[in-house]
Parts: sequence; structure tokens; C-alpha cells
Amino acid sequence: MSEIEARLAELERLGLGRRLRLLSGPQGPTVLLEGKPVMLMCSNNYLGLADHPRVREAAADAAMRWGVGAGASRLVSGTMTIHRRLEERLAAFQRSEACLLFGSGYLANIGVIGALAGRGDTVFSDELNHASIVDGCRLSRAEVVVYRHRDVEHLHWCLYHRGRRDGQGRQLVVTDSVFSMDGDVAPLEEIVELAGAAGAQVVVDEAHAIGCLGPDGRGALAEAGLEGEVDVIVGTLGKSLGSYGAYACGSAEMIRYLINTARSLIFSTAPGPPAVAGALAALELLQERPHRVERLRSNSRVLRQALAEEGFPVAELEMQIVPLVVGEEREAMSLCQKALEGGVFAQGIRPPTVPAGTSRLRLTAMASHTPAELRSAARVFGEAARALGLEPADMGPPIVESVQSPTAPMPAEPSMSEARGVMAAAERVSAGAPFDGELEGGAREEQPPAGGSLRPEGAEAPFDFERDHAAARAA
Repeated sequence: MSEIEARLAELERLGLGRRLRLLSGPQGPTVLLEGKPVMLMCSNNYLGLADHPRVREAAADAAMRWGVGAGASRLVSGTMTIHRRLEERLAAFQRSEACLLFGSGYLANIGVIGALAGRGDTVFSDELNHASIVDGCRLSRAEVVVYRHRDVEHLHWCLYHRGRRDGQGRQLVVTDSVFSMDGDVAPLEEIVELAGAAGAQVVVDEAHAIGCLGPDGRGALAEAGLEGEVDVIVGTLGKSLGSYGAYACGSAEMIRYLINTARSLIFSTAPGPPAVAGALAALELLQERPHRVERLRSNSRVLRQALAEEGFPVAELEMQIVPLVVGEEREAMSLCQKALEGGVFAQGIRPPTVPAGTSRLRLTAMASHTPAELRSAARVFGEAARALGLEPADMGPPIVESVQSPTAPMPAEPSMSEARGVMAAAERVSAGAPFDGELEGGAREEQPPAGGSLRPEGAEAPFDFERDHAAARAA
């Protein structure tokens, strides 16, 4: 047996083997999965724009006008008028001076972090940040300090005990705004305040917030009233905007700096014109029809209410991401398969994407789902769990400790034993660990939310004249 075969066998033994699932047709509420029609409950196509007629038409027209590929990197001959047009529109949408397109969210994060931190600098990163942020921190060669999830008191301690106080090194705080696996929101106001007091720059990845939170879907920073208060906003074109690619927004000076220093921009071919034009059309639809954002929030409430009625302990939120934490890897995949037999597809999520012991189904609502579809899906998940002998009440989200105010009193100087413990936790970044290996031992206990009923669903108004009652588009 070769070394590769042995590694593959070990992944299968651990219940961590993976394969690609084949979908036919566009990303709508219903798709053909390996020839079988199923309801799609794990897509990031939150606003249902990936297969919108205007978005598809814009992409097709761009292919005819500009071609399929950009042909070169942005700094050679790959920047076209369509790139500049989308950058200008995104900058205006995000209330920023300037914007820069990247080929993907992964490229954007490793490029931005690597440009803002290097040897001799310090990056402070939430322990549940996306793998693209984790890898960006590692590749930057800066010292990386991992603070406990959403724990601003721990971040405060880290900034003043692990950061450079001699003025010789830069400090950078980087966080997701909405965490992709749990659907919870970073304490952005406190993070911005702490970073400002410590002289640190702030990067916020709004990948799962754009189109979902804030006024007109402008994101969690806009929701918190913090537009213009961070150094770089990273966003994606591949989720709510239904296309592919990513962007960074900031001051004109910052964007000029990234053009000159972000290696993932400099050494990558520019995004293709069809994807850029499709994202531009989706952005126009988002701005013209903000009811899509409200429909997504309403659908999120419907899904959560229906899951609660099945006994799942879900929080009373409007977030479109709902984790059903099973725990053991094989049990999560069994639940995925059992739900699939009932006509609903939600992929099982296992380590290293999530901490060990927190394997789950990650459910997502879309604006294009109907309330009836979401209620039906919740029933399927409840029936599937009970058929496997799993108790829905035990599938709550991991415990998220309450976020302390940055003004809360801090000990003047911790004891040596306390300092060693906190510093060890903050420094736990293993170069040999896969992806989110920093999270080893970081599995949080599960708990149901506090009592109280979920808010009632919103009105079941027609979603869109071009989409309402449309038949499933699967080829």
C-alpha cells in the first residue's frame, strides 16, 4: 500500500473520507443530486441570485463582449472596464473610497493579511475564523495570537500582553463578521474599540453577512453602525451575489497599497468577465429589490421555528445559517444520508472544518425557498434524527460564552500560572495541523437556548414576479 493509499484508508477509518457530489442544473431551491430531485438546504446562494435570469443574461452578454477569460493578471493586461465598473459599484455599496477585485475569497484573505502583516508583526485571530483567514495568518509569517471565540476580554488581554509594545511591529486584528459554521456574529463594536485603543488595524471578512445583514444587506458592519471604522472589508461575490470571486474595500490609499503588495492579486489571473458581469447584475438586483434581504430573514425565522417544533434547540435569531450539531463524525454523515433519503440535502460537516466532537449538518435558508419547503425540510430532519435514535434536543449549537464589555475591569497583572495558561491558549497555532487545527481541544459544549418561543414567520408574500411559483430548474 502506498503512502497516499494509507492516508486515504486512515481518513475512511476515522469517518473523515470525502467525495464530490454531482448536481445537475443551477443552484435553486430544488436540484438534481446524482439524478434524484432534492431540496437544497446547504447552499450559500442566500438571495437566490445564482440562477436569476438577469444574472445569467449579464454573464452571457459579457462572454460575448469581453470573452470568457481575462487572459492575464490585474497588473499586466487583465484589468478590463467591467472590473473597474464592479469595483466602483462595490465601493459605493460598502460606503468605501475604493475597492479591489480578487479571484476568490481565499485569495482575498491571504492577500490582504499578507500585505498588512509580516515578520515582526502580530496578528490576532478569532479561533473560529475561516480557513482562508487561518492560512493567511500562517503565510504572512507574522506572530499569530488566537483569541477565544468572540471573547473580547481575552482579545483585550492578548492585545496588551502578546502584542508589540515597542512600536516596532504592526498589529492586526482579523475576524469573520458572521461565522460560517455556527452562524453567530462577531462583537464588532467592541473589537473596533479595542483595536483602536491598541493601535491595531482591523480586517473584517463579511462573506456570510453581505446580502444578509444590515441596511439594504450591506453587512454586519453596517448593522453595527461601523461603516468606515475598519481598515479593510473583505467580501465575496460567490454567496449572496451568486457569482464567483471576491473583493476588498477600504480607503483609496489602502487599495493602492494592496495593488502593490497583495501577492495573491499580483500573481493570479484576473476574474473572468462573465463572473464579474454576473456579480454586477446581482448587486444591482440587491439594491433595486431589498425585499430579498427581508425575505431571507423571514425564511430564516420560518426554518428556525419549524426546527424548534421538531425539538431542535435553535436560537431565536434571523441568521440564515443553522447548525444541527450531532457530535460524532459517522453519526453526522448518517443523518445527512437519512435526510437525503427523505428528499432533503444538507451536507455533513466534519473536522477539520469544525472542531472535533462538533460534526454537524449546516443548514442554510435561501430567499428563494418557500415557507412550505422549509417546514417540510424541518420535518424531514426531525424524522431522520429520530429514525437513527438521535435526540433532536441534543443537537443545539455549541456554547458561546457571553461577550464581556471591553470596559470590564481587567486584573492589573495575572499570576504566573494564569499568564502561562492564557498565553498557551493564545499561542496555539500548529503549523502541522490541518486547516483549522488551532481548534484542537476547542470543542464547546452544546446547550439549548433559553426558553421562549421563536418569533412568528413573516408574511408569505410572493418572492419575485420572475421566480414565484417557478418550477424547479434542473436539467
